[in-house]
Amino acid sequence: MYISIRQATIQDTVIVSGVLLEAASWLQQLGIPLWCDTEVSLKNISEDVAQGLFFLAECAGEPVGTIKFQLEDLLFWPDIAQENSAFVHRLAVRRCYSGGKVSSALLNWAVEHAQSLNRCYLRLDCDASRPRLKAVYENFGFRHHSDRQVGHCFVSRYEYKILSQII
Repeated sequence: MYISIRQATIQDTVIVSGVLLEAASWLQQLGIPLWCDTEVSLKNISEDVAQGLFFLAECAGEPVGTIKFQLEDLLFWPDIAQENSAFVHRLAVRRCYSGGKVSSALLNWAVEHAQSLNRCYLRLDCDASRPRLKAVYENFGFRHHSDRQVGHCFVSRYEYKILSQII
């Protein structure tokens, strides 16, 4: 299964929101809610899509996952130098493509993209009470950085050290 990653366009807003809503609904059914529907609605993500922050994973032209990639995150990472890092949020995979290949492809792409931008770290956060999700990131190679209270959320923060490009 070949997975390609491309930047989402404003025309893809419905697709990005659909992937996020599908993931949110699935987690809600499992009793481990992550995002409420309004957080990933068309209205709430359209500006980020328009700014080029969302990327789509596709398999044979079909959207199978999404990720938000940004170069600054003052909400969850206000205590670090922003210019050395890239940040990912809203990683979601359509249920019929679950199993790790799509999420790994998205994370590999994010590492490579951060490296191409000369960033030293790829950072993310997740709900601190989700051990299975934390294990996914740790198994990929992320290292636990710290835990932090951000508003009503208690998150675990992770970082992936990016090796310098060989010239």
